[in-house]
Amino acid sequence: MSTETQDLTLVQSVRDGLYGEMDRDEDVLVLGEDVGENGGVFRATQGLIEEFPDRVIDTPLAESGIVGTAIGMAAHGLRPVPEMQFSGFMYPAFDQLVSHAARLRNRSRGRFTCPMVVRAPYGGGIRAPEHHSESKEAFYVHEPGLKVVVPSTPADAKGLLAASIRDPDPVVFLEPKLIYRAFREPVDAESYTVPLGEAAVRREGSDVTVVTWGAMTRPTVEAAEELAPEIDAEVIDLRTLSPMDTDTVVESFKRTGRAVVVHEAPKTGGLAGEVIATIQEEALLYQEAPIQRVTGFDTPYPLYALEDYYLPEPARIKDGITDACEF
Repeated sequence: MSTETQDLTLVQSVRDGLYGEMDRDEDVLVLGEDVGENGGVFRATQGLIEEFPDRVIDTPLAESGIVGTAIGMAAHGLRPVPEMQFSGFMYPAFDQLVSHAARLRNRSRGRFTCPMVVRAPYGGGIRAPEHHSESKEAFYVHEPGLKVVVPSTPADAKGLLAASIRDPDPVVFLEPKLIYRAFREPVDAESYTVPLGEAAVRREGSDVTVVTWGAMTRPTVEAAEELAPEIDAEVIDLRTLSPMDTDTVVESFKRTGRAVVVHEAPKTGGLAGEVIATIQEEALLYQEAPIQRVTGFDTPYPLYALEDYYLPEPARIKDGITDACEF
């Protein structure tokens, strides 16, 4: 990385990452609803059409068509980055992702790959209406052939996006819109990558392992800091949900013997269950207490009046950590 940095928000770093990859590789293009003149619903593509007028494409409001077109582009050597305005609007494109994008390499026995990145703002907390706030990352993690990435910091967002665009296989890149503009941090001005499949330890600790990702990373670190020094919690940000860095999680658990998983998706069928199963398959004899889950609820995502009760926040996360440590 260079020594020159700029203080960016997460959404600005996404835009910076797109610009860097489009400037580096003329096969990279952006398509989606209002991504051109309007710069995207959250302005993540603002200004790109002026810089790359032939590679920023405004599309009709047809998610299945957007992703299907991108699959064809990718199969023929381009590297498209389709944007979904919200992750809750991706469901019409689900068939394209699981029936074609995820299977193309296997179906063609390696003759074709599908190097595309489907970007989507996801998660709750911004007082949006229905279908704008779901956290359904487990849908995509369940599908072999898809990689799933969720950044939690501006610096990671830029590097993970660049790595996703350069990857030969399809990536679902979920951007936590709650923290799009929540804070800034120094981001390297030049292009760089953050490897897919590597978790980040956001806080080292010895008493309990707390696993999370995306927008839940900040409240989880906040909860861990508030519990210190009575409880010394290690916080792991997965960053890539598929492939998941289970080695980092398991090695941490072998040291602590206790664990908590935090995510905003509903509890049933959420990725917390997969993390817990992996820990018990690989490190059962190190376990000192039941592993806790701090999650959203098994209900439709609520409208804004109840949103703060639905999302895990530091107090609820602290309760989960305390329960794991006091068992």
